[in-house]
Amino acid sequence: MNWKSDRSLKFMKIVTILFFLTITTAVLRGQDTTILTLAQVVEMAKMQSIAARQAATTKETRYWEYRTFQSNYKPQLVLNGNLPAYSRAFREVLQPDGRILFQPVQNNNSALNLALQQNITRTGGTIYANTVLQRFDDFDRKNTLYNGTLFAVGLEQPLFKFNPLKWDKQIEPLKYRESQQEFLEEMERIALKANELYFDLLLAQVNLKISATNLKNTEGILRIANEKFELGKVSRNEILQLKLELLKSQKAVATAQRDLEISTLNLKSFIGSNQSQVLKLIEPEPQNPPSVSATKLLAEAFDNRSDAIAFGRRLMEADRMIAKAKGDNGINANLVANLGFSNSAPTVSEVVKSPKNYQDIQILFSVPIIDWGRSQSRIKTAEAQRQLTQYAVEQDKQTFQQAIFTQVTLFEMLKNQLALTKNADEIASEKYQIAQERYVLGNLSITDLSIAFAEKDQAKRDFIGVLRDYWAAFYRLRWLTLYDFEKGEKIR
Repeated sequence: MNWKSDRSLKFMKIVTILFFLTITTAVLRGQDTTILTLAQVVEMAKMQSIAARQAATTKETRYWEYRTFQSNYKPQLVLNGNLPAYSRAFREVLQPDGRILFQPVQNNNSALNLALQQNITRTGGTIYANTVLQRFDDFDRKNTLYNGTLFAVGLEQPLFKFNPLKWDKQIEPLKYRESQQEFLEEMERIALKANELYFDLLLAQVNLKISATNLKNTEGILRIANEKFELGKVSRNEILQLKLELLKSQKAVATAQRDLEISTLNLKSFIGSNQSQVLKLIEPEPQNPPSVSATKLLAEAFDNRSDAIAFGRRLMEADRMIAKAKGDNGINANLVANLGFSNSAPTVSEVVKSPKNYQDIQILFSVPIIDWGRSQSRIKTAEAQRQLTQYAVEQDKQTFQQAIFTQVTLFEMLKNQLALTKNADEIASEKYQIAQERYVLGNLSITDLSIAFAEKDQAKRDFIGVLRDYWAAFYRLRWLTLYDFEKGEKIR
């Protein structure tokens, strides 16, 4: 009796330890499992994915490029020169009688120039003010001489030439606006990709759940069928059919487990999630699917998308090419004018003491006499290219509009399909439950049970498929319009 009591006590201890181990494992598993919604996954992808960081870096690069462009229209203070400028060499020297002798020359000819310059956007010229100091040392003759421009203002103005400053002033701000909207579009592309990977994993989880449930149900039905077989109520063929279904169920579980691991890894890698987490996803059924207006979304798309900005920018760039072809037509003229005070003396103080004014004005030009129609050909080429660009922009606008109308129609259709497939899923589940009970009671064939079995699985997968298509259309509409039609505001 004591021996039996001691054995029972040991058995109870083992059961208690196993119970606590089971509870602890379940708790630990619960701690490692992270439950995520579609909205959370999308937000994580936008905040911490590599794609989001790449988009942010591209946006920053475009910002600094725009800042570089803006600096072209602001005053520039520049110090340049050559210091020192020492030279020691034999140079040819013209003699009074016309002969040339090579004489040793050793000198220093250094200069500094401090200039403040400003580009003129309207004309494409440059106005500047500068101060120059030059020193010449003749080491052979022990002679030093200074030459200086105390203050001078000047103008350099191209005549009849293409003015890039004027066109850049119009085009570069459009490019910068495009880059800002492209960043928002990239964020919505990331959301679209996150949605795709989310449903890959969700479908894998659903398939695993279906496979595991089917395996459990098949095992139970086979057990009951074996009992009926012993009583002679079912045939051997039916038992073999159930065993075949059991093998299929076991294979389906293994396949679903493999797909689950792959999909989990893909999603974690994209959103930058902790690799040790176990993800559990929620079926994102929309509570109140929003109504969308194609006219409203089209207007928002033309107001928000980078493509809409690019339509105007592309035409403007084509006009720029025509202007450039006309400006670079071979006539090259440049006006250079300077006015200031300068002097030359043995010392710096003497240079400053009594400066003399000076003026310098000249027009440099080059005019082709015969160019065999080159200038005219360039202009005609640019005009033809502008016409092609106009046709391409018109075609792209039509494609742009069609994409939005098509997506709106698809979104509205999927809202209706969502309700239908959800109802079909509920009906198929109930039908399978009834078929299972009828088979156990013996008034349903294994064939009818298999049909109900397959219909239940297919209805569930169809529902997840339509749910996936709905959210893909939802995020694609956001990407196409950069408009949050749930909140009724622009995406910023």
